[in-house]
Amino acid sequence: MITIQDEKLLSILRTNARASISDLARALNLSRSTVQSRMLKLEETGVIKGYSVDYGDAYLSAMVSAHVSIKVKQKLTTKTNLELKQIDAISQLYAISGEFDLIAVVQAQNLEKLSHLLDDIGNLDGVERTTSSVILETKFKR
Repeated sequence: MITIQDEKLLSILRTNARASISDLARALNLSRSTVQSRMLKLEETGVIKGYSVDYGDAYLSAMVSAHVSIKVKQKLTTKTNLELKQIDAISQLYAISGEFDLIAVVQAQNLEKLSHLLDDIGNLDGVERTTSSVILETKFKR
């Protein structure tokens, strides 16, 4: 069961996953050992599954991002999902309803690399076809 203190801890970590135990303890008005044990419990119960890097605006502005809609051959869905997971440039993969089966969010250093990445995705055995949309500008992100 997640307590109010756990929710506050998660909120702080969502903002800054690199916050030190001391900083977390001060912010929550708890002892360091209490914060450490709460974090361990949240990790063990699967509430926290890992920590990630949030890229800065300067780095992201140099990247080219796109949404790639992917139609998958039905009998090769599992294999295709596993192959897509191995492509580091795919940051997110969603199963969707409608004409396509998946949407991948991809990032590349430039348009040429994005073009090669789209070719790599389209050439996977289980992929019937793809449609991509390059992201021109982020209006907001939550």
